Amino acid sequence: MSEAKKIKRSKFAAFLNTGTSGSETWSLIGDGVTSMTVSYNPQTSDETYIHQDSGTTDVESYKPTSAVPMTAHKGDPVFDFVDRLRRKRAVLEDARTEICLVYLYEGEGSSYPAEKNICSIQIDDFGGEGGGSNVINFTINFVGDAVEGTFDPETKKFTAGAAA
Repeated sequence: MSEAKKIKRSKFAAFLNTGTSGSETWSLIGDGVTSMTVSYNPQTSDETYIHQDSGTTDVESYKPTSAVPMTAHKGDPVFDFVDRLRRKRAVLEDARTEICLVYLYEGEGSSYPAEKNICSIQIDDFGGEGGGSNVINFTINFVGDAVEGTFDPETKKFTAGAAA
C-alpha cells in the first residue's frame, strides 16, 4: 500500500490569459496573491416525493468562482490586466478572458493535467489602508464548461483533449 502524501498549494497553479483568445498569453496568478481557492458553488435541487419521509438533494450544476485578493504590483501581467479592466469598468464580453487550472501534482516533465475555462473578471474593490499597499480584490467567474487537456508551464501552452 502506498503512503498518502500532502500536496503543497504551489502544486495547484492558475494561469490567466492576459492576451486575447486569438493570441493567448498565459500569466501565472501568484505575485501579490497569498490565498486563492476555487469555490464550486453547487446548484442543487431538493425533492421529497409523496411516498417518502426523507428528501433527496441532487447536484444540478456548478457555478465556480474564485475570489482573489491581490496586492498591487505594477508590472505584474495579471495585476496590469485586471487593473485595465477596473479602469475601463469592463462589462460583458469586455470583462471576459480565460483561466487555466494546472495540476502540477500530477503528470511529469512538461505535461500536466489542466482545465481551461472562459471566465469573466468582476472587480470587487480597490484601495487599502493608509500607509499600506494598494489591494485589488476581484472575482473570477467561470463561464460554461471546462475544456480538459494538458498544460506545459515552460512554453505556457494548453493542449485540449490530451489525456488529463
